[in-house]
Amino acid sequence: QVQLVESGGGLVQAGGSLRLSCAASGSTFGTDVIDWFRQAPGTQREYVATITSRSSANYADSVKGRFTISRDSAKNTVYLQMDSLKPEDTAVYYCHMFRMSQHFWGQGTQVTVSS
Repeated sequence: QVQLVESGGGLVQAGGSLRLSCAASGSTFGTDVIDWFRQAPGTQREYVATITSRSSANYADSVKGRFTISRDSAKNTVYLQMDSLKPEDTAVYYCHMFRMSQHFWGQGTQVTVSS
């Protein structure tokens, strides 16, 4: 059974940077497409970014040009580099994978951006 574990969240001032990690246990990412989502209090979970097995990336308009998604197959980890952070980026960030008709989510990591 695949488990996804996020890390790297924290408190940062506006304009600062954080790098989130999503590590897989129980399986390798292989050819899976991996996504990042986020959810702020009182809002629905929203899409942030996607990376394919060939490291092709896609981003939500709200983070384009500020966030970079990448993957390291040797470490079985996907990263989300977040630069020029804004208070509106404050949320719990989740990584996600869809495999064999199942959705896999991590437990989330909190990112708080102060103004």
